[in-house]
Amino acid sequence: MADWSDELRRARKRLEEAEGYLDLAGLRRRRTELEVEMGRPDLWEDTSRGQRVSREYGQVNADVELLDGLEARLADVDTLLELLREADAEEAAALGVEAGDELARAGAELDRLELRSLFTGDHDEGDAVCEIHAKDGGTDAQDWAEMMLRMYQRWADRRGFEVELDEVSPGQEAGILSATFIIRGRYANGLLASERGVHRLVRMSPFDAQARRQTSFATFSAVPFLEEAGEVGIDEKDLRIDTYRSQGAGGQHVNVTDSAVRITHLPTGIVVAVQNERSQFQNKAKAMQILAARIAEQAREERAAEMEALAGPKKMVGWGSQIRSYVLAPYQQVKDHRSDHETGNVTAVLDGDLDPFMEAYLRWRRAGGDVAAG
Repeated sequence: MADWSDELRRARKRLEEAEGYLDLAGLRRRRTELEVEMGRPDLWEDTSRGQRVSREYGQVNADVELLDGLEARLADVDTLLELLREADAEEAAALGVEAGDELARAGAELDRLELRSLFTGDHDEGDAVCEIHAKDGGTDAQDWAEMMLRMYQRWADRRGFEVELDEVSPGQEAGILSATFIIRGRYANGLLASERGVHRLVRMSPFDAQARRQTSFATFSAVPFLEEAGEVGIDEKDLRIDTYRSQGAGGQHVNVTDSAVRITHLPTGIVVAVQNERSQFQNKAKAMQILAARIAEQAREERAAEMEALAGPKKMVGWGSQIRSYVLAPYQQVKDHRSDHETGNVTAVLDGDLDPFMEAYLRWRRAGGDVAAG
């Protein structure tokens, strides 16, 4: 009895903290404002505006309902504990089990809410433009890049996120040289911040006739996706736009027309290629969105570099700068070299079980780990 009461008090305290960092009062006000917007007859005259309002309302309403639902669940537990005080031994046992189950479910919801407190960036709640590039390791690295693409697609599926594959460059013998894709889902960009950097794979090479152990590398990057390319000022005179025939699968239209688009931003040297939309116009529009996202991220990185330079010299990072190692031989292990989170279940990780690594990174970052590592 005392244990359940203590557990309930801890859950109430966690809920009170969640209502604070999620600003429940502000969420209620914003929901009311959005309800007014949703009721406007001209809302969908501008489709993009209608989509933004509808999406924000869904997210805000879901947050309010989740917090209210947790409050109601804990109130039910309180009622169960009151009944338990008056119950005989047999009834008390059943009520105790029910109270414990309710508290466990509430605790799992609170765990997910507390993860939200770890997001600190302005664009953490939004979608992400992602890129994978094969690096050192030849054919093995290209195969590893394709394995990583599959891993992030599986991760997105697990979370109910949408993946838009915009461009894939096939490898010379196997795998891929690079891939560009957008992951759409709430907090996709904030979660994928943990994945930016060099990923190392160690395994017995399937491309080596002597089956020797091979170390290969691929990089992953993620930047916030901007729905409107106009949010970043891009001068058309600064662009070189090339069209070419799409590669790989994509249907008859993709294979027989020069519908793929490559845009080079001359001042920064940023290159974006998109080939998987149905027309050259659509490919260009998507490429401009991705270009805007990358230019905005480069500007943020330059500002951060300026601040770091003012703060003083940093420790140099050498060859071992990979963020995570995936070892398939001679033993099985995936280890993050920042948070030190690790697991022996490599298969699960390659099948998209990345959430524990992401959460461990976010907690490490909040504790100042990224500063200490610099």
